[in-house]
Amino acid sequence: MFKRSLILFATAIFLISCGVSKEIRDQRNLLSGTWNLDDVRYENNEGMFKAVVFNDADAICFEGSNWFFRDNNSTGRYTIKEGSLCQGGDRFIRWSVIKNPADYNSQLQFKFIDEKRKDVSGGLGYRLTIAELTDTEMTLKSNVTVDAKPITVVYEFSKQ
Repeated sequence: MFKRSLILFATAIFLISCGVSKEIRDQRNLLSGTWNLDDVRYENNEGMFKAVVFNDADAICFEGSNWFFRDNNSTGRYTIKEGSLCQGGDRFIRWSVIKNPADYNSQLQFKFIDEKRKDVSGGLGYRLTIAELTDTEMTLKSNVTVDAKPITVVYEFSKQ
């Protein structure tokens, strides 16, 4: 009986230690739903930039894009509107929220998948630091280098 209780206790401890932290769970719940990407801007450097975001489209194409995150299976999509500079349509993603071990900030990470939820990016993905996340607003940041100078790309969202 004691041995059985000890095994059950050890199993419970193992399962608890493998779980996602409450903070990450709360952020996933807040992130779940539909968001509008209102603005893409740049910090830490002056000048005009033309950026291709997520190896997909010009940054200007992302303004007004619609993002959907489903937290029960970690899938989602973003939709870019068709335009003269932009190839519109849905891009499907698998996403998660993680803690960056270097600075302990939460990050949204995602990679591209197809309609059948199969990886189409060969494991390549993207990580954006969660600078702000509330019931109605989200700010994500990504650090990049242009001409050997650091630039922060800032994505500002509002929840629909």
